[in-house]
Amino acid sequence: MGALFENFGLWLQKMQDKFIKDFIVDDRWRYITDGLEATLIITFCAVMLGILIGFVVATIRTTHDNTGKLRLLNALCRLYTTVIRGIPMIVQLMIIVLLIFGPMGWPEIPSAIIAFGINSGAYVSEIVRGGIMSIDRGQMEAGRSLGFNYLQTMVLIVFPQAFKNVLPALANEFIVLLKETSVAGYIGIHELTKGGDIIRGRTFDAFFPLIIVALIYLVMVIVLEKLVARLERRLRQSEH
Repeated sequence: MGALFENFGLWLQKMQDKFIKDFIVDDRWRYITDGLEATLIITFCAVMLGILIGFVVATIRTTHDNTGKLRLLNALCRLYTTVIRGIPMIVQLMIIVLLIFGPMGWPEIPSAIIAFGINSGAYVSEIVRGGIMSIDRGQMEAGRSLGFNYLQTMVLIVFPQAFKNVLPALANEFIVLLKETSVAGYIGIHELTKGGDIIRGRTFDAFFPLIIVALIYLVMVIVLEKLVARLERRLRQSEH
């Protein structure tokens, strides 16, 4: 039994030494915090851009489905969603950042925000379109009877109801986007995963950098799920 405790103590000491080497020596923990900051900036800005693009595309497509108008814009939107959803995110990221904005001298993070936002917008548009189509047509007729035009009816009556229906799916897209930003390191952006990889390259130890990065992502996802669940409860209460 004494040998067992002694071996356990040696193992703990070894883990402590590794942790100090990975994060304390030379302030290497800053690689994690700096990477986390970049990850949050890219995710938040890309989500806002994706929601904007998604709602615009969804509006165009549902307008065409309901009225037959905007044929050219509808065709472009369908082409956009098909292309974006058919190409892997990492390939889109490299094309947009390295081939389009790179030669123009754009910084990597703004370019990555645009790339992730464009990608997210394609998925958000289909989520929102499904939510809009789930709203009873009588809501549109009721809005028009009140004197609203088509756009006012969509913004004031249809969109709020559709948003409640698609909130869980939008939250899931937010979570997926948060995790997808981990590929930004391929184009030289120092995001969270890249920060852990830098530490691994300096210390030749993968255990703590990978575990810490994984735990940070897990905590962020759990926090997002809790916030969305609280928002859903408040929306349900407002209906009563």
